[in-house]
Formats: sequence, C-alpha cells, structure tokens
Amino acid sequence: MAPKKKTKKAAEKNPEKCQNDVEEKRRHSILDIAILQDHIALQCEALRRVQSERADLRRRARDMEQKLQHERQDHRDIYWDLSRQYKTMQTKLTNKVKKLEQEVSQLKEDLALSQEELSKEKRERKQMEQEKDAIIADLRQKLDNIESDYEKILHETLDSLSSQLSVTRQGWEDESATLHQKYKEPLSEFGLNALDL
Repeated sequence: MAPKKKTKKAAEKNPEKCQNDVEEKRRHSILDIAILQDHIALQCEALRRVQSERADLRRRARDMEQKLQHERQDHRDIYWDLSRQYKTMQTKLTNKVKKLEQEVSQLKEDLALSQEELSKEKRERKQMEQEKDAIIADLRQKLDNIESDYEKILHETLDSLSSQLSVTRQGWEDESATLHQKYKEPLSEFGLNALDL
C-alpha cells in the first residue's frame, strides 16, 4: 500500500510527466497505425501484381484459342481442298477408265496413299487440338485457383489488420480514460482541467 501512495504523490507533484507519458503512448499508437497502413498498401500492391498476372494469363489463353481456331480453319481448308481434288481426280478417272485401265490402277494406288496421308494428318491434327484444349483448360484452372487463393489471402489480411487496428485503438482509448480518471482529482487541486491538456 505504501508504494502506491508514493507513486500517487509523485504523480501529483509532476503532472507534466504523466502528460508526456500519455503523449508518448499516443505517438506509439499513431506509429503502429502507420505501420499497419503501410502493410495494407503492400498487400494492395501484391493484389495489383496478381491481377496483372491474371490478365497476362487470360491474354495468353485468348491468343492460344485464336491460334487454335486459325489452325482449325486451315485444317478445314486443306480438307475441303483435298476433297475437291479427290472428286476432280475421280471424274477424270471415270472418263479414262476404259482406255487407261493400267493408269487407273496406278492412280488408285496414288489415291489410297493420299487418303492415308489425309487420315494421318487428320489424326495428328485431332491429337494436336486435344493437347491444346487440355493446355487451355489447365491454364484456366490455374487462373481460377490463383484468383481464388489471392482473394482469400487479401480478405484474411484485411480482416486481421482491421482487428489489430480496433484492438490498438481500444487499448489507447481505455488507457486514456484510465489516466484521465486517475489524474482528474490531482489536476483539479492545481486548478487544471484534464480535458484541456
């Protein structure tokens, strides 16, 4: 009990020191808030980088889709051209079949080779399309995962920072109220109002 009375008397003799302590704690609180604001700014910058990376992935996926569409169009053009050539060749062979049976036989072999090449090319292009479709699907899945993960991180960070700000502010307010009540009576004895300090 004696040490507490001694502390109270010391505080009554030196109210400026108490005020300096409150001011120091207030400056610390302001510094903590500034640090938290800097942290929020860093998180926002990270979010902007993620959004930029997401836009780049979307652009790459769009470019790949366009390339795939062009290749599909080229495939259709080649297919129709080969089909047209085939029909033209068939018509000519029909006109010459009686006189050029030997030549017709050779042309049929050539035709079979052409059909085999066409079939092979169709298989290769189909496989290529499937691979590109799989790559596009994978990129889209990764993009969705990245977006979801960073949104979760941002929300968690903002919630944590808001909670820390609230705790800091409440602590400062409680401490300020405690000091005000503690020194209200001693200051009034000197004719001072704690609210004016």
